[in-house]
Amino acid sequence: MKLFVAGLPYDFDDIDLKEMFELYGEVKSAKVALDRETRKSRGFGFLEMPRDAEAREAMLALNGANLVGGKQLSVKEAEDQPKPGFGRG
Repeated sequence: MKLFVAGLPYDFDDIDLKEMFELYGEVKSAKVALDRETRKSRGFGFLEMPRDAEAREAMLALNGANLVGGKQLSVKEAEDQPKPGFGRG
């Protein structure tokens, strides 16, 4: 299951995100969105957990959790983005 996570601290990186969710199960991939200019976190990221039950447990446990600095996490199932299509005739 793919998850979207918002409310991340700006000093978070991919490893931090992965480690936070590994407490609930296997994490296949974790990616924090970075600002192109500063290369710092934009405060959100995506991760994939192969077992849906573990992903749902992590979502329930971490959604709404308060982090250092007063930020509150928002964790939900990621929506698949439509693949860009070729030009229409």
